[in-house]
Amino acid sequence: MHRKIEYRSFEIHVDLAPAAEDMFDVTFQIKGGTNLEVLGARGGRIPLRNGPFTERWAYLVAEIAGQAAIDVLLGPVN
Repeated sequence: MHRKIEYRSFEIHVDLAPAAEDMFDVTFQIKGGTNLEVLGARGGRIPLRNGPFTERWAYLVAEIAGQAAIDVLLGPVN
């Protein structure tokens, strides 16, 4: 299952992989911008720890993690 979230001119790509009944492991990847080398292995997929998660939580946690990574890269929103 895949979802793309737009945030501050970047795209956060979230992928869920079934881990158990109604539970998912989640990874995210940030695309866009010009300086992604600082995020993961050159903008590679980043697995989230402490899973598996329900579908709803998986998307929420990945979105927040992706937004936090972008905020670290760009600085706070004015």
